[in-house]
Amino acid sequence: MHFEQIYTGCLAQGAYYIESDGEAAVIDPLREVEPYLEMAEKRGAKIKYVFETHFHADFVSGHIDLAQKTGADIVYGPTAKPEFGAVIAADGQQFHIGKITLTAIHTPGHTMESTCYLLKDEDDKEIALFTGDTLFIGDVGRPDLAQKIDNGLNEQILAGYLFESLRSKIMPLSNEIMVYPSHGAGSACGKNMSMPASDTLGNQKRYNYALRKDMSREQFIKEVTAGLSAPPAYFPLNVMMKIKGYESIDLVLKRGNMALDPEQFENAANETGALILDTRDAEAFSNGFIPNSINIGINGGFAPWVGSLIPDTHQPILLVCEIGREEEVITRLARVGYDFTIGYLKSGFEAWRNSGKQVDRINSITAEQMAENFMDMPGATILDVRKRSEYEAEHVTGALNIPLDEINSMLAGIEKDKTHFVHCATGYRSMIFNSILRARGYGRLIDIKGGFKAVKQHGAIKISQYVCPLNI
Repeated sequence: MHFEQIYTGCLAQGAYYIESDGEAAVIDPLREVEPYLEMAEKRGAKIKYVFETHFHADFVSGHIDLAQKTGADIVYGPTAKPEFGAVIAADGQQFHIGKITLTAIHTPGHTMESTCYLLKDEDDKEIALFTGDTLFIGDVGRPDLAQKIDNGLNEQILAGYLFESLRSKIMPLSNEIMVYPSHGAGSACGKNMSMPASDTLGNQKRYNYALRKDMSREQFIKEVTAGLSAPPAYFPLNVMMKIKGYESIDLVLKRGNMALDPEQFENAANETGALILDTRDAEAFSNGFIPNSINIGINGGFAPWVGSLIPDTHQPILLVCEIGREEEVITRLARVGYDFTIGYLKSGFEAWRNSGKQVDRINSITAEQMAENFMDMPGATILDVRKRSEYEAEHVTGALNIPLDEINSMLAGIEKDKTHFVHCATGYRSMIFNSILRARGYGRLIDIKGGFKAVKQHGAIKISQYVCPLNI
């Protein structure tokens, strides 16, 4: 038996390749399927099954493309109703891959079709449990996502199902079994998940708050539903793509891989109303960018921020990228359902600058310069765009907290005729924030290099008393 976990850090997502005796299965594959095809070809194996643990909300799986390219069967758990050909497994149904088996264990709660897959080796020994978003390391799946698709559900009902699934289906299994979830720390599919991305079930029974033996159903529902932040807006859209099907990644890449010179790029933007997405780092963006473009750097939390801030997955997108990274950006957009990239700026931003077309900039200063200048600007405000929990733990005295993911709902509270010093934790989120405000007509924006960390280290600006986040 051969087994590999393929972990993608930007999505905090784990896919799995399992092989025995020339046959293979892939669990929860990413949108781009070439790595799985290459792995199977290199090892002389045929992919027989593509298992889906549920209709993922945070990313678009590659199950359809992988099945079409290999002839593999797509497998979902009970109650799933995809609008394409798939095997809908019965609870307890076994699937043979060479000399090993995967058994479907229906575990509703995160979603109603959520299903774990139990791996047994050729001696029928239980080896591993692939838990999808039902059980994470240190956490369980949030029970509020499926209600966005099924109005007959709410988070209390789903949490009740999850309690029963964990107690009746997972906790009775052997402590020695390894748990392999679909996500690790950083994913929005849970609130308290940890790294590493695997652990023994025995350890989880000891240390995972949601698996306490003495926990009542009512306690479980209360604790699992407490403190849930609003899910990113793109989650329900991704679920519908998973249910209805989607275009091949090959077509998405072909459409997006159109190199456009500055004139063609400008015409395309005017004719289609495309969003201009600049994926360079914050410093490069601040030194010059195409007017009205939005900056979300590829080297940060790219996909989740795209999903949180671009409400329409069908929005045409034109790209400004570091030279050579265009296909990577198109692929990473497609992973979260943004399939309508229609081209990129050939030879990068310098081609635009050299063409003589209009260039915009955002003033970016150090923490030291902020300390020197802030007092000389009466009426200026400090905008802290970190999460509320970060702000409440520690912040610049007098700063206004406008979390980046709440920018649309709080925009009315930002005065256009004032000067705003904007910071996040280290500088990534603040430039995204500034680019959105600039595109909406805000001109007096000053970005703080290095963010709150740099301000605190400088020491000249008063900081609130620290409050441990655990007590917030």
